[in-house]
Amino acid sequence: MRRSNNYKIMIRGAGDIATGSIYRLFKAGFRPIILEVDKPSAIRRTVSFSEAVYDEVTEIEGVRARLVENLNEAVKIAEADELPIIKDAEGRTIWEYAPDALVDAILAKRNLGTNRSMAALTIALGPGFEAGVDCDFVIETMRGHNLGRIIKSGSAMPNTGVPGVIAGVSRERVIYSPSAGIIRNLRKIGDVVQEGELIAYIEGAGGIRTEVKASISGLLRGLIREGYEAKEGFKIADIDPRLGEHDNCFTISDKARAIGGSVLEIITADYMSK
Repeated sequence: MRRSNNYKIMIRGAGDIATGSIYRLFKAGFRPIILEVDKPSAIRRTVSFSEAVYDEVTEIEGVRARLVENLNEAVKIAEADELPIIKDAEGRTIWEYAPDALVDAILAKRNLGTNRSMAALTIALGPGFEAGVDCDFVIETMRGHNLGRIIKSGSAMPNTGVPGVIAGVSRERVIYSPSAGIIRNLRKIGDVVQEGELIAYIEGAGGIRTEVKASISGLLRGLIREGYEAKEGFKIADIDPRLGEHDNCFTISDKARAIGGSVLEIITADYMSK
């Protein structure tokens, strides 16, 4: 049997949900290589390995990710027990690396190009994929009884556009950009905010500023990166009404861990069969 670090895994996407899968694979002894876009738009930045694209290095729960220039550097970083991230939105590196397993964790609610020919084992998270057609397995990402369920035939539940319920609050806790422009943050993740409080503004064309106010009172659990250029209607912030959950702003979520456990289950079974 091959050592786990010789089983080649590539993951597309490193947002907060993808980070749960990346983290669990890493802790189980696998060393995945991660592909990201040039300007990731994670809201829960404190628990997203994608932040390494901006900061070069980021650490989450004791696991470090590092931005690299190419596949050769990525392999060396993986061997040094860190997570390498390559900016490669199109997935060109996939063909160069020829991974044993490929995980599409972009969560775009649609397929941005992943197909079964890219690896011997292909896994996709959430809607937009059909198991047995676009990939080998789909993992359910909708909160509820089936969260994390491994789908061998068919698709995940379609996107409802309704955020998950936290302490009885759903739509109200998520904030979308009221206009197009550059984000200028006035508060930071982990801050306690009050309903109606100014947390950021959008700097639009002609220097026009549009205020972004807290939709409810609570903990600012997610806030898009300062200077990000957002379109109107783009998700930019997330408020948790539970004031006692401050540490949750800086740890991987239950949802991400559940989905990550399913990814680990599939990959471990494949690895053990070699």
